[in-house]
Amino acid sequence: MKKIIFMMLALVSLSCSKAPIENTSEAKNVKSYKYLDLNEDFKSYWFDGTAEISSYHLTQMRYGEPRKGSAVLIFVKESFLKDKQVKADVSSKSTVDVLKLNYTKNFNTGIYPYSIMQSVFSPLTKQPHALKVTASTQEWCGQTYMQLNNRGNYNIRSHSYFQGEDDQELNLEKEWLENELWTKLRINPTEIPLGNTLVLPDFSYLRLKHKAIKNYKATISQTVENDTLVTQLAYSKIDRTLKIYQENKSPYQILKWQEIEGNGSAITEAILHKTIKTDYWNKNSNRFEVLRDSLGL
Repeated sequence: MKKIIFMMLALVSLSCSKAPIENTSEAKNVKSYKYLDLNEDFKSYWFDGTAEISSYHLTQMRYGEPRKGSAVLIFVKESFLKDKQVKADVSSKSTVDVLKLNYTKNFNTGIYPYSIMQSVFSPLTKQPHALKVTASTQEWCGQTYMQLNNRGNYNIRSHSYFQGEDDQELNLEKEWLENELWTKLRINPTEIPLGNTLVLPDFSYLRLKHKAIKNYKATISQTVENDTLVTQLAYSKIDRTLKIYQENKSPYQILKWQEIEGNGSAITEAILHKTIKTDYWNKNSNRFEVLRDSLGL
């Protein structure tokens, strides 16, 4: 009897210890990711433990009129849990490095304000598309929220206060995302796919214009103007052209952008104002409010 009990305890012990985290599907999937060959300029700029924060003077077209406001682009390298698709507290075998963009716009329409925020998580690997994209808009009428998770297909959830747009769940085939164009241009603009392609438009544009959430035909092109790289994304079936102007050398900072509608008669434009590099998440004391002055905010 004692031998039987001992054997049973040994089996229980083995069954509890034979599944270390390294053997989980999450860890296996992350291991299969092959990192890009990142040059030393990229590593020294993005792996220094700080974020790049840039403020822009914004002229936003809304309801047929230009609105003055501000935009901010926050780029930072961080560790990301691939399967759970959230920021990791620490790096591990279950994480992948991403270049994250938090993109905000703030402007007023008459008496009431608009606040828009979008986030993009692009892996620093040869996996071609962003792992996650989110977007939210807030104004006095209500709010909207969209989230894309890159799994088997693009899994998208959208919530809105507008009739006909309330709660949606969609699965789309993987094509290029307008939102990920921003991070791809900062990683390596020469690897942007040029020519005719299918693109899922900017999430905030889809919600502000009440467009169907689907891939649209578009053409991507690049030119160099006075040492400035200009990337243009022009849609053929919707009235939208995006032009992003950036430095033509590392770290490829974004100098301005334009969102063009109505054959050029309606242009949303943001022009670079100030840039700082800092670990902003450690700067939440009141004494650091002066840094907002550094950004002109």
